[in-house]
Amino acid sequence: MTESNNKTIIIPDTNIFLHDANCLNAYPGGIVMIPLEVIEEIDDHKRRMDDVGSNARRTSRLLDELRVKGSLSQGVELDNGCRVSVIFGEKTLHSLPPSIRTNKEDNRILATALSIAEKNPDYECVFVTKDINMRIKAETIGLKSTDYEAGKVELDELYMGFREMDVDKKLMDTLSSMKEIKLDLETPLTPNEMIVLICGESGEVIYGRRAPDKDVIYPLNYDLETDFAGITPRNPEQLFALEILMDERIQLVTLNGRAGTGKTLLALAAGVKMVVEDGRYEEMLVSRPVIPMGKDLGFLPGGIGEKLDPWMVPIYDNLDLIFTSGGEKKKRKDNIRDIIENTRVINIEPLTYIRGRSLPERYMIVDEAQNLSPHEVKTIITRAGKNTKIILTGDPYQIDHPYLDMNSNGLNYVVEKFKNSPIAGHVTLMKGERSELAELAANLL
Repeated sequence: MTESNNKTIIIPDTNIFLHDANCLNAYPGGIVMIPLEVIEEIDDHKRRMDDVGSNARRTSRLLDELRVKGSLSQGVELDNGCRVSVIFGEKTLHSLPPSIRTNKEDNRILATALSIAEKNPDYECVFVTKDINMRIKAETIGLKSTDYEAGKVELDELYMGFREMDVDKKLMDTLSSMKEIKLDLETPLTPNEMIVLICGESGEVIYGRRAPDKDVIYPLNYDLETDFAGITPRNPEQLFALEILMDERIQLVTLNGRAGTGKTLLALAAGVKMVVEDGRYEEMLVSRPVIPMGKDLGFLPGGIGEKLDPWMVPIYDNLDLIFTSGGEKKKRKDNIRDIIENTRVINIEPLTYIRGRSLPERYMIVDEAQNLSPHEVKTIITRAGKNTKIILTGDPYQIDHPYLDMNSNGLNYVVEKFKNSPIAGHVTLMKGERSELAELAANLL
């Protein structure tokens, strides 16, 4: 929630509404003046059959409801005390520097924002946009500008999912004998949070986990030697990830980390174990939002499988590794695509058509989730039916979305919002295991 006061005027850019149709709720008690040109741009997007189009239509409906309550040119008050108006600027493009006088909607929005600022000298006028270049241009012409902060999570303060603690040998022995202990911590563990207990006296290390339903710690169900569909964890963080991936009580798992830390491989290995080998779910559904949600695949040749192939190669690579690991599994492997087509327990689909579906009995992996907005992540998670587990994996340092960053992407947003939930678990993977070269590149480049 963004705090506002009645001496500040918020001037939102179009992309704020396209990113979050409920953005006006982020300014309780504030004053929001929307340039008329923003309404024109929203109208241009309303026919899109994706999340952007959906937000455009929702924004139009909201403003129309306000119009019925009163005059938008004079201002209409929302339930949260925010006063909203639509403003036609008196300044023309000639009021802008010569280099940005082109008749672009963005420049006309800036001209109107300047007009609002000049007409309200007693107020601090803030132009809010997710477009970096618009923020630069706004500051250059004398407008204070900022990013849309609602839903942002500071990466440095993001919940890690585990912590370390030095303990004495007596406590280690107690955990080993009683299988459950309670720790008196200044900052209590969250449900399903992992803990590394280190005894300096004996050099012993025990990995534990806070119970989902009570404030106690118990040892993990697995260890670093456990085989998960031919894959064994190579470090404690990977073990922590597999611990929550294999627990059916945890319905939402988030894994983030740099390239090569094993996020996708671990999620797939646990899925093969739980779906293909154990039959605990009816289907493993895998997808990636490299193709933006709602983007039509028609521009690629072939059927849906052929259209998806270029985007899903990393998934196939990881499945190839899983199905060729271990003696028995090696015999089963001819071609991973044949396995997928013949068994039908592993499906690779786009996120394009997920809205409106109900997905029961699925083990669902969404890879590259750092490229999803908070609203898109909500769309995915709310599709979960009975006995469905959703896994979101991603690298917050590799974001391709033009209006998302390390602090505002949907993956980190979910981590922070669900960290206290007993049916959710999270692990940040720190150590790269792909290769020595890959780990060095991730750290140096």
